[in-house]
Amino acid sequence: MKKSLTAALTTALVVGAASTTFAAANPFSDVPMDHWAYDAVAQLADDGIIEGYGDGSYRGENEITRYEMAQMVAKAMAKEDQVNAQQKAMIDRLAAEFSEELNNLGVRVANLESRIDNVKWTGELQYTYERGSGEFFDKYMGGAQSNNELLFRLEPEATVNDHWKVKARLDATWDANEDTGKDGNSSVSLERAYAEGTYGTTVIDAGKLPVFTEQGVLIDDTLTGVAVTFGAEKPFSGTIIAGRYDLEHSKWGDEVKDAKNKHLITGATADVQILNLNWDPSEKFHVGADYIRLKEKGWMHDIVGLDEACNFWGLGVTWRPEDTVALSGGYWKNTSREASDIKNEHLKAYNIELAYKGAEPENPHTFGIHAAYRYLGGGATIAPTFDGAMWNTKGWEIGGDYAFAKNVVGTLIYFNGDLIFSAEPEGKTKENKLFARLEYFF
Repeated sequence: MKKSLTAALTTALVVGAASTTFAAANPFSDVPMDHWAYDAVAQLADDGIIEGYGDGSYRGENEITRYEMAQMVAKAMAKEDQVNAQQKAMIDRLAAEFSEELNNLGVRVANLESRIDNVKWTGELQYTYERGSGEFFDKYMGGAQSNNELLFRLEPEATVNDHWKVKARLDATWDANEDTGKDGNSSVSLERAYAEGTYGTTVIDAGKLPVFTEQGVLIDDTLTGVAVTFGAEKPFSGTIIAGRYDLEHSKWGDEVKDAKNKHLITGATADVQILNLNWDPSEKFHVGADYIRLKEKGWMHDIVGLDEACNFWGLGVTWRPEDTVALSGGYWKNTSREASDIKNEHLKAYNIELAYKGAEPENPHTFGIHAAYRYLGGGATIAPTFDGAMWNTKGWEIGGDYAFAKNVVGTLIYFNGDLIFSAEPEGKTKENKLFARLEYFF
């Protein structure tokens, strides 16, 4: 994107002062005395706020790049103590506009951005279509399923001070099949609401906050509690999380239903402690380790047949031989078991995925594809992130995404596999699922 120097810099910086005629001498050879911006340019240059180019020219009629504009703004920021209140406010606005370029120049503008725009809003409109059939749907979902869902999401972020921010997520979901909102109504649900404090490489999150374990195999959801990350953005980092988790959000609560397709869990929660460790020795290599302890009295034994306290652990690795290629894999295990019908095949999970590129919402016509084999044992995964492979299934998944236009992304995924079901000796209970999504980001 290009800006006109006269329009973007001069007008912005002197919006309150341009009406006054200055007597300063003209320092730029290409700004004639009869030019509408002459007085403003001359005074700002005389004050040392702008310096133009090294050849003694201002080039006010030329279009300049954002990088060149950022250089001008950076010079103005360095001399903010020389400007009046109106000029300082406009410099702050320009700094917020060109924050990315200024960061690349090593100019810190976080404080300026927080003063200019205390609350930032992002979000998306998302349409999802799913079609699945097989033993999984017959056993747990009451037959083949076809879902059409419309979701509107808002994600506000408010700056409190130099260290703390408040973040939230609001979701409104509409079932196109039934023409009703989530759970039969059209109310907006508060999915996240938490405070985040940053002190150097230590990050503290408290409230209803997001949790994403290695590769999203164990859990990709929210819980209420506190998370502390040490060594953020460093080669070695660790996160400790403690809180309460709503089991109805888990796949145990989402998929285990009665014959009338109703949840068997209502209001069941569990105490959760999570430890996640990450090692990134280079941009090409990543290692992550998970440990989760989940405890809830009575429910897991009565419904699922697991111990009241479950202990999960796992290890995942990602290798990027090129910037556009990623090969990832990992293994996870639930070491708890009580009922005799909980077989080993239900208590383990593993994931192998090869991905090429990926759609970038900001860049039209970018795309990504992936192929994966996923094994998601029903007792070893709590709320996995995958849109194709289903809980308690194993099989192949292929998919891709494409940016049709700026901030418009489509995703298509197909999964074909088997239900992990001990009662079938041959182990062949075919499942398949088609997943399609269209997202509009803003």
